[in-house]
Amino acid sequence: MKEKLIQQAIAVLENNHQEGGFTIPAQGLYPFQWKWDSGFIAIGYAHFDMKKAMQELHVLLDAQWENGFIPHIVFHNDSDSYFPGPDFHQSELHPKSSKKYRSTGLVQPPVLGFVLERLYDISKEDSEVLKFVDDHIDQIYENHVYFYENRDINKEGLVYIYHNWESGTDNSPMWDDIWPTMDSPHYEFERKDTTHVDPSQRPTKREYDHYLYIIEIAKKYGYDDAMIAKHSPFLVLDPLFNAMLLRSNEALIRLYGLLERGDEKIAYLKEKLALGIQGMNNKLYDEPSGAYLHFDLRKNTLLPYISSSSFAPLHAGVPSEERAQKLGNTLTEKFGSVDKYLCASFDPTHEKFNPKKYWRGPVWINMNWIVYQGLKRYGFDALATRVRNESIELVANHGFYEYFDCRKDHQEENIAYGGNNFSWTASLLIDFLNED
Repeated sequence: MKEKLIQQAIAVLENNHQEGGFTIPAQGLYPFQWKWDSGFIAIGYAHFDMKKAMQELHVLLDAQWENGFIPHIVFHNDSDSYFPGPDFHQSELHPKSSKKYRSTGLVQPPVLGFVLERLYDISKEDSEVLKFVDDHIDQIYENHVYFYENRDINKEGLVYIYHNWESGTDNSPMWDDIWPTMDSPHYEFERKDTTHVDPSQRPTKREYDHYLYIIEIAKKYGYDDAMIAKHSPFLVLDPLFNAMLLRSNEALIRLYGLLERGDEKIAYLKEKLALGIQGMNNKLYDEPSGAYLHFDLRKNTLLPYISSSSFAPLHAGVPSEERAQKLGNTLTEKFGSVDKYLCASFDPTHEKFNPKKYWRGPVWINMNWIVYQGLKRYGFDALATRVRNESIELVANHGFYEYFDCRKDHQEENIAYGGNNFSWTASLLIDFLNED
């Protein structure tokens, strides 16, 4: 079964690969290049076509702005099957945006540092891959500098996101407390996502009004980070986003060491890594919840919700052993009951949990991969193995979908939702299967 699944996964990636050297997440639904998707996609390619893995990252980094910013979507073509597209985002409003590619003025979780490290490890320390690392590592470093110089407004090693799309967990219940604080207009627009998948599984029209309003504010100030920090009604410290940045810091430190260069860069990254770990533990960890939570910078308070993002700090080595044990207990008690697949994207014991709706409850393979890496890091081998095995089981039984119902006891035949033949599902399944 393993080889058959790997071949099926390879076919998904090959079919989604585009002439421009990048891979779309899914046909129709997502016709462009997404930042963190490409990072995870490169990991899968690395197991069977390292040249494509390296090309995936190279093409993404080719769209980097002059200030180190890497956009969350790169518009390589003029497809009209996605809204909002390049004409809405207007990345050209920022003076340092890419002149070669149109893009969004948003980011996504900074996974590229540890992805670059993963490629090198999968290659078994191949000299050609090390040369690729040497040629591209400085761009990823500059992306980290961008975050710390522009988005760490309290100088505490924690960077803000100004839009829910930057979190990667688009319509999480996490943001429900923020929307009522906004007086968003009612926009007239034509959704494209709901023509490809069941509208009941997607964000609502009113949620989209809020999404567009935040972007309009950012556009008003030419995507200037300082002005966004002053005026955006959405300003959040996200444990997933910051954990990915810290884990990537750690990876870059190791890679610069292997390259035997970049002593000043290593010192900078070590300083930010230590500061960020301290910041996450002091500001984002909630003792009563036994989890890392999101922090609303506008209200100066933690958002009282546990999600799969709450466990991402394990991947970056953020918690102490004692605190990691508490995280493991929270994961088991709230997310890991015998009738649930690990790991739901939102607390299954909460009234806002929805097992079918995008980031409001379903299992996502990329989050399972992150949680798995963290559990393995802390020696929670049984729990890690369960996350891995249940990820494989979901895909093997239901297909390469975007997300999956976490309930094992439901009566419905179909428990796989969103886009089919989804690239990071295929890619990370390959990585899981190669753990053997």
